[in-house]
Amino acid sequence: MADNSFVYKNQNRYVQIIESIFHSHFQPGMEEVDFAREEIIDIANSLGILLPKNIGDIIYSFRYRTALPDSVRAQAPAGKVWIIRPAGRGRYKFVAMVPVDITANPHLVETKIPDATPGIIEMYASGDEQSLLAKLRYNRLLDIFTGITCYSLQNHLRTTVPGLGQVETDEVYIGIDRRGAHYVLPVQAKAVNESLGIVQIEQDIRLCAARFRALICRPIAAKFMEKNLIALFAFEETEKGIAISHEKHYRLIPPEELSLQEIEAYRNRPFNE
Repeated sequence: MADNSFVYKNQNRYVQIIESIFHSHFQPGMEEVDFAREEIIDIANSLGILLPKNIGDIIYSFRYRTALPDSVRAQAPAGKVWIIRPAGRGRYKFVAMVPVDITANPHLVETKIPDATPGIIEMYASGDEQSLLAKLRYNRLLDIFTGITCYSLQNHLRTTVPGLGQVETDEVYIGIDRRGAHYVLPVQAKAVNESLGIVQIEQDIRLCAARFRALICRPIAAKFMEKNLIALFAFEETEKGIAISHEKHYRLIPPEELSLQEIEAYRNRPFNE
């Protein structure tokens, strides 16, 4: 193992733990660094750090909410970044990969949709992922986006996937098209200040392969760009990895704000744009 001699600065406990795990295994030239969940407890004890009740939140934080520490990112090969992937029950690995930028295109045209969100839901919506998922459901945005009739199957589906361990998807839809073909659409939802990660999309694809093998998998990501402006992304697997196949922006507005001129303009749009 590498010499774990880097100097700790005034950092929070999550940063100290993840840095210590990485540097205790990393050797120059490595592009995968494996570790076990139980190491979190050992390292926290050795550093005198009080662990949170949910120790899995440490891994979750660096996978989905915040950037890895500078000392970890500095060891990524040129042109690549570190991500954390599950590697089986209770195991994870840092993987160096070419970054995939999942951000909304600010120059993409918006489509206005009469807002069908019930008023009482709007009163208590907080702008988080649950609020976003509710707006997707009430406004049938997945149907509009995909051209498939979609039905919500389960919110926050948590399951174990062979080779990955436990994974969680924000919502799973089942869909049917005009041919009668069946689809599974796992959805990842993010608030304005949260970022979309390619690891989540990869996990959703693996989940579909394990749990819904007979269905066509169409992974979807949704993100609030601002209040009532929602970006939707569709993904597919390519020879180079996961890629964005489609992106649309929908602005939810009161029905009276949609003009006849705008409706006429939508009629003249290419049907398959």
